[in-house]
Amino acid sequence: MPITVDIDIMLARRKMSVGQLAERVGITPANLAVLKNGRAKAVRFATLAALCDVLDCQPGDLLRFEAADSSDGLGSSHDLDDSGDAPARDTPVAG
Repeated sequence: MPITVDIDIMLARRKMSVGQLAERVGITPANLAVLKNGRAKAVRFATLAALCDVLDCQPGDLLRFEAADSSDGLGSSHDLDDSGDAPARDTPVAG
């Protein structure tokens, strides 16, 4: 996944343990480990807000986008036409 979670960096800066953060945020240490190790498929905005509140940071301090190679089939921002819109596709995208 092209999103990297940098909770470890913020924990080190705040001199806080995973257990302390989990307790203050109100999630289990196991769920926090899933998030910080990049195995989470999603994160609730409420959880992200609580992490930012406890760590006194912004979401961008915890989440970082790393462009994936083009072989993953997901496309990239380079797939935009000159108007800034994504090109029309022959097949509809399921929503």
